[in-house]
Amino acid sequence: MEFDQALEAPTRERVARSILELGPSTAAALAERLDLTPAAVRRHLDHMIADGAIEAREPRVYGARGRGRPAKAFALTETGRDRFDQQYDDLAVQALRFLAETGGDDAVMAFARRRVADLEQHYRDILAAQPDLPPSEALARALTQGGYAASVRKAPVGDQLCQQHCPVAHVAHEFPQLCEAETELISQLLGRHVQRLATIAHGDGVCTTCIPPIISTRQHAPSREVSS
Repeated sequence: MEFDQALEAPTRERVARSILELGPSTAAALAERLDLTPAAVRRHLDHMIADGAIEAREPRVYGARGRGRPAKAFALTETGRDRFDQQYDDLAVQALRFLAETGGDDAVMAFARRRVADLEQHYRDILAAQPDLPPSEALARALTQGGYAASVRKAPVGDQLCQQHCPVAHVAHEFPQLCEAETELISQLLGRHVQRLATIAHGDGVCTTCIPPIISTRQHAPSREVSS
């Protein structure tokens, strides 16, 4: 039994990584994405649910619902996320606690801003290489380079920047300045005020940022009749 589990572990790692990078997914989507049979995917999903690594969620339905029950989407739990690169959380928290005690909240915020400074350069480099790329898409790619597995989705008004992973989620739970500095920089790079709707650090499945559409400041002056 243990030997079989060891053989299947790499496949479960692929399933978890796919959900991490692309967000909550149905069994059918995972099977197609990973070139596995639906039966194999469901077997792995059942094991991962029992192990506490993922959870099944009812899908959101927009508009009129069709016939039949919609397929459930599977999302990583906090336990599932813990298995990715968060082994240094305790050290980071201790360091920031020391910084807060010796330098105060301003020092923590200064550190948080310094930490995301590289994001701006990655963003500039991506836009320089692909000048026709929408700024929000360039930002998502820059965030993905930093381990955030980010993507842009259309919203009823504007776009939504979705980050499926946060490598500092546990630290940001105690020090929200990390999220604040990131949101501040996103607003700066996109040239408009953005709003955080959800964060992994506070228990949400995805970090979601609302990016409003650019509103033209150009106003059309009312026409005037010229009297003869």
